[in-house]
Amino acid sequence: MSPAPRFLVVLDVDSTLIQDEVIELLADAAGSRALVSTITEQAMLGEIDFADSLRARVATLEGLPETVFADVSQIVRLTLGAQELITGLHEHNCRVGLVSGGFHELLDPLAADIGIDHWRANRLEVRHERLTGRVVGPIIDAAAKASALREWALANGLPLARTIAVGDGANDLHMMQEAGLAVAFNAKPRVRAAADLAIDVPDLSQVLPLLGLRG
Repeated sequence: MSPAPRFLVVLDVDSTLIQDEVIELLADAAGSRALVSTITEQAMLGEIDFADSLRARVATLEGLPETVFADVSQIVRLTLGAQELITGLHEHNCRVGLVSGGFHELLDPLAADIGIDHWRANRLEVRHERLTGRVVGPIIDAAAKASALREWALANGLPLARTIAVGDGANDLHMMQEAGLAVAFNAKPRVRAAADLAIDVPDLSQVLPLLGLRG
């Protein structure tokens, strides 16, 4: 029997694992970037309910062709140090999960490409090869992110004390509260105040020394 992983590290995706907010890249194609950016900022600050904000932003994407997923995938940028972090964690028998308020259509190929162990995101409804402006299934909000962290810890035989949550926005707060260690990554003030530790440079490899895995 293989030993249990050393840690489970669960990361937010937009503005954490990647430099971008995918919903805003999709909104560029729909011509709704300004409105979507405003709603995203309010949601990340915790000023409005995340699920409501997601529905409002996704509604602006109605009519986009599903080929937009491939187009946006080409311009998504990993955050500096992201691959170094993932590789370093795996070298030390750790597992890596991603929980995203974004979308499986973009996250699935990215997560597979960079070697992620677990991931979860929202799904966009497509009919007749076009986005309907609606999401399908449960919305991945703050509670769902916390639930995913607990589920993956259990699946890996780990106590919550050996889990680490990394995020930047208000919808990451619940999973950060559940985790053994909460790391704010270039985070909003409310999230930074609630975290155990904060990284204020845009380099995800800085998570490794926090766990005693480098330096």
